Amino acid sequence: MNRKILVTGATGSNGTEIVKRLAAQNVPVRAMVRNHDRAKEIALPNVEVVEGNFDRPETLLKALIEVDRAFLLTNSTEHAEAQQLAFVDAARQSDVKHIVKLSQFAADARSPVRFLRYHAAVETAIQASGMTYTFLRPNLFMQGLLSFKSTITSQNAFYAAIGDAKVSVVDVRDIAEVAVAALTETGHEGKIYNLTGPQALTHAEMAKQLSAALNRQIAFVDISSEAMRDQLLNMGMPAWQADGLIEDYAHYRRNEAAVVSSGIQDAIGKEPRSFKTFACDYATMFG
Repeated sequence: MNRKILVTGATGSNGTEIVKRLAAQNVPVRAMVRNHDRAKEIALPNVEVVEGNFDRPETLLKALIEVDRAFLLTNSTEHAEAQQLAFVDAARQSDVKHIVKLSQFAADARSPVRFLRYHAAVETAIQASGMTYTFLRPNLFMQGLLSFKSTITSQNAFYAAIGDAKVSVVDVRDIAEVAVAALTETGHEGKIYNLTGPQALTHAEMAKQLSAALNRQIAFVDISSEAMRDQLLNMGMPAWQADGLIEDYAHYRRNEAAVVSSGIQDAIGKEPRSFKTFACDYATMFG
């Protein structure tokens, strides 16, 4: 029996990159989505799209039939911890051998950041499950800057509550390459990879590099946490997620995410992409 690889969160920024890379390597992959209609970008050879819902365990068991390795990712909502724990239980019941979990840089059960606490809780459950695992702990995504696209396009500026703190931002494409390696190769079992870019940057330094890539002046404007929360809510972000992101940015502002790690080099033997590379590659998306 040929066992399969399952990728959850397959239509998100990380999941899409992972599925595309597996398909390009002619690796059969099962992509779990909530809605087939959103899966057009991953309708590729070697990709089996299945519907699954983290809140309905019976759909997880169905998606996990004949799965040997699984990539675990959910949206960061107030339900994320329970959803991921349900998946871990379903994977254990389904005789999954290895889970690659997308966690977060500085995951810690004692953290004041809710996202870091729930990631730590799920990591602990996976370690106790008897399955082998690889934990990917990326720092702030470079592609997260796309969430500021509207003001970058309309005002040539973006706003956040971070001051002049540095963050070792990482490219989602590098995260995907590490995930694919962990899903398809041996030697990553029991590993925890802290994934960062090659340098820590302030948001003002990111604005400067983005300005060069776009050939127009982009400004970064530091704002209060309250103003940033209002901005997030006005964008339609649910309050729980907005509050969690504010906690994240307070963590960044304390310079707790400035460490540059060798995780990408350790996992796949290559240097991580620079922010300059990201800015040039994504320039057209910023108008």
